[in-house]
Amino acid sequence: MTSHKAIVSGISGRYAVALFELALESKALEAVESDLSTLKAMLDESADLRDLVSSPLYSRDQQTAAIEAVAKAAKLGDLTVKFLGVLAANRRLGALGSTIAAFEKLIAHHRGEVRASVVSARKLTKTQLGNLEKKLKLAVGQDILIDASVDESLLGGLTVKVGSRLIDDSLKTKLDNLAIAMKGVQ
Repeated sequence: MTSHKAIVSGISGRYAVALFELALESKALEAVESDLSTLKAMLDESADLRDLVSSPLYSRDQQTAAIEAVAKAAKLGDLTVKFLGVLAANRRLGALGSTIAAFEKLIAHHRGEVRASVVSARKLTKTQLGNLEKKLKLAVGQDILIDASVDESLLGGLTVKVGSRLIDDSLKTKLDNLAIAMKGVQ
């Protein structure tokens, strides 16, 4: 139990630990993980849902009713629905996104996996992601889960963040460093 608390922190961490322990106890880790993945995608796609969970203008009852309707429409499991009800009742729906992220960290730790955040200038192919995953696994010594995203402002290359380590091999950073070096020459 204390090892879980060391992985995540803050309010969202406490809620994530509680949900993780309940899911582990009731042998529903995979179901809750799937539910939270669905919720995460819904939050990413819907400005209205983001507004619902973060706006203080909605009353506790309005948030509770709305999040229950969302959960029902998404066909989320009982444990996840109850958890969302607790968040709404405690006026903590604003922490839903960070709670999902904390839960993902707990799941990864439970499985012995490490999350790597990879940002590239263009979308990586499955082959490229597979090769990168193999190389990161060799470097880190653990299984790697890659969260890939695209940032066209990088121009080329990519940035990789594993834990507290950041590897920035983007063309934008190289050009910025070159510009700084050229200023020193003048």
